[in-house]
Amino acid sequence: MSLFQSNIDGIPLFNRGKVRDIYDLGDKLLLVATDRISAFDYVLPSIIPDKGKILTSMSVFWFNFTQDIVPNHLETADFNSFPDMLKPFGNQLEGRSMLVKKARRIDIECIARGYLVGSGYKDYLNQKPVNGQINLHGYRLPTGIKLAEKLPQPIFTPATKEDNGHDINIDYDKMADIIGDDLASELRRLTLAIYTKAADYALTKGIIIADTKFEFGILNDRIILIDEILSPDSSRFWPVATYKPGQNPESFDKQFIRDWLETCGWNKSSPPPQLPLEIIDKTVLKYKEAHRLLVGKEID
Repeated sequence: MSLFQSNIDGIPLFNRGKVRDIYDLGDKLLLVATDRISAFDYVLPSIIPDKGKILTSMSVFWFNFTQDIVPNHLETADFNSFPDMLKPFGNQLEGRSMLVKKARRIDIECIARGYLVGSGYKDYLNQKPVNGQINLHGYRLPTGIKLAEKLPQPIFTPATKEDNGHDINIDYDKMADIIGDDLASELRRLTLAIYTKAADYALTKGIIIADTKFEFGILNDRIILIDEILSPDSSRFWPVATYKPGQNPESFDKQFIRDWLETCGWNKSSPPPQLPLEIIDKTVLKYKEAHRLLVGKEID
């Protein structure tokens, strides 16, 4: 069963995001990954079948993979272990939902970039060289870096966390002003450590993780990883086999949908169009292939 929007009667709705519906269970939250997909800050009217199950399965895999670096909010994704009050809603929840600890969200998007593309590349091009180097978010980079080229080392580029509209890139000093020096320094360290471990693993599976974003929260005075992680919705996944610096790489993520929207005549200021069936089918195949390669199994 595909799911555009969940409806869990009797459970308070905590938030309905672009992709996830979140319900309040007191000291826990129920995260339901729907099959909605967003692009350019719009929720598209089309669904991507099985997308919510793919995102949930991948997040569970990565939460387990990175818990030696930082604890996370996951309690269980096993529907059989959910409270009895949720059992009548198995057709909406099974395979696409997680019970998680409730934490205080830190309102910063923590972005790691190992390759220069997207808004990071645009920011790079807009900087003027000083002594033969470009200063990007506090990192001194050589001039002449090509589109999608690997960086000398992964960099941390934070952004504000906006519930409505597009997140805004900020520099590290601005982030430190918002949340404090100590917390900013630790989030930078954790972001780069998680990214490095995941990116090294993905390369052994034939996938480049070009960049990704994380969200963190505070629970019992400790930093924990929250939301989803390292999915095709929150990351750029490129196949190693066809990657070439200087051109937009093929991808396993929703860049495929963004590219179609850029060329279909949509003005980005009106309701977005329905996706053609061909685009939906290709997107499903890309998401499923990324899941198979990284998690090591097919999605049911």
